[in-house]
Amino acid sequence: MSDEQNSSAQEQRFQGIGVSPGIAHGRTIVIGRYTQRVRRKVITPEEIDGEVAKLEQALLKTREEITAIQKQIASSIGEKDASIFDAHLLVVEDSSLIMQAVKEMQSSLLCIEFCYSRVARRYIKSLQQIDDDYLRERVADIEDVTRRVLRNLMGLEHRTLNDLPEPRIIVAYDLSPSDTATLDRGNVKGFATDIGSRTSHTAIMARSLNIPAVVGLHDISEIIENDQYILIDGYKGVLVINPTEKTLWEYGQIESQKQTIEDKLDEVRFVEPVTTDGRRIHLAGNIELPEDVAHVVENGAEGIGLYRTEFFFINRDTLPSEDEQYEAYAQVARTIKPHSVIVRTLDIGGDKFLSHLQIPQEMNPFLGWRAIRFCLARQDVFKTQLRAILRASAEGNVKIMYPMISGVKEVLDANALLEQCKNELRAEGKAFDEHISTGAMIEVPSAALTADRIAEEVDFLSIGTNDLIQYSIAVDRVNERIAYLYEPTHPAILQLIKLTAEAAHRKGIWCGICGEMGGEITLTPLLIGLGIDEISTGSIQVPFIKQAIRLFSHQEAQQLAQEVMQMHYPQEILDHCKAFAQRHYPQLLE
Repeated sequence: MSDEQNSSAQEQRFQGIGVSPGIAHGRTIVIGRYTQRVRRKVITPEEIDGEVAKLEQALLKTREEITAIQKQIASSIGEKDASIFDAHLLVVEDSSLIMQAVKEMQSSLLCIEFCYSRVARRYIKSLQQIDDDYLRERVADIEDVTRRVLRNLMGLEHRTLNDLPEPRIIVAYDLSPSDTATLDRGNVKGFATDIGSRTSHTAIMARSLNIPAVVGLHDISEIIENDQYILIDGYKGVLVINPTEKTLWEYGQIESQKQTIEDKLDEVRFVEPVTTDGRRIHLAGNIELPEDVAHVVENGAEGIGLYRTEFFFINRDTLPSEDEQYEAYAQVARTIKPHSVIVRTLDIGGDKFLSHLQIPQEMNPFLGWRAIRFCLARQDVFKTQLRAILRASAEGNVKIMYPMISGVKEVLDANALLEQCKNELRAEGKAFDEHISTGAMIEVPSAALTADRIAEEVDFLSIGTNDLIQYSIAVDRVNERIAYLYEPTHPAILQLIKLTAEAAHRKGIWCGICGEMGGEITLTPLLIGLGIDEISTGSIQVPFIKQAIRLFSHQEAQQLAQEVMQMHYPQEILDHCKAFAQRHYPQLLE
């Protein structure tokens, strides 16, 4: 048994959803949903005074922490913003919560942290049920303060993800965009989360970082302890607690086989993705941060088909300035030359929030004030970004793309603002590409159905399949309970993709796909058969997709598309695509 493991612990296996390929094993860092895991410990009557003193010390330390944060914010961005922590201080000093926790400890003879946690959860539950927006918003304050108090009661250090002392596998209820935006990338070996699906934020980030990830593990963050030794299999969605030497050896063999396949793919990383009958497909990579460009280049992608700029806005107290954005976009453009980069404008909302912008909490955030809707309403934010992108376009290889377009009016309004920015930059004597290409993301059924009209106002269309599937089938793409309903091969989705590609071609422009469906190697021939000209995917998938394209003909892909368009069931279509892939590139499916 490895000395890194607990030789007396029994191996346990859990099945989730493998969303980013690879195998990782090592120690964990656990990020819980609301509070730390609190053990139920029995105490004696003689220990009560000591427990009360422990609570007083924890409350004092929590108050000091919050006051320090408040002072830091006041000095950096002003007293007004710092005042949001007044509510946190009130929770720390809430005598009814404190006295109830002490009273419960005295009557039950259970440790103070367990009683404090239980009382706080009751408070939270009661507030969530009150029909008052202000009181419901206080839930977040109580949750945050409860976490801090419990951490201090149990003598735990505050764990952050931006400065890990050594390589770790992150285990969490979920990882938000703000969590992952500041990850210590060098020391993250993998992700394992309670919730999620193949298109959840955690999955997309894991593929971007080229690290293994398993999601949809239900309550794994409540089962696993900090510093526990685990193994995750991002291929088959398996998580193993306390893997035995035999298990580690078996997975070592799998890693060796996968490495052999990847070594063979080195030969095709920098050749053109052309079908056997000469159809040229453009193959690009998706990125979230400027440092991701290196992975795109290493894997042989022909530029960047999707630069998700919202991660430049997250985890900040203020909005990024025009100059800051310009430098970031220009850096990416210079690094990826001679290829191009498509910069997607801010896609905030949904599961990505900017607290300092005071975006209101919504019942259905994915259907609410997000992406282009937010940008057109907050033209100050939008124009700053448009000016920065335009200035970066002086590099000569920058394109711009608007997210979540639902109709042509949004494109016209966005283009009008773009023209305003061009006029301003001309007047200021600042260089930009006068003929910068603009594109629209097709992620909403209404956009796909009116793609003919939208295509008249842009230079390209790019299909975002993650949201297109979510909105078309009415399925929450981050909910593991209904993950089985999230079906890329649903006949309606294929029809919308076909309609969009045909509309683009009728107007003489190209049509790409930049959603996660583009990274599914079994679906590559189908997408090409439906008329897709460009595939942009996570960089790790680029060599696999490129090799697959070189092993079938465009005519065969078109025939495949014709056949599946006559089918009625998603699984039937998927099986037909798998059979096609098995005939043409079985070695890539191993």
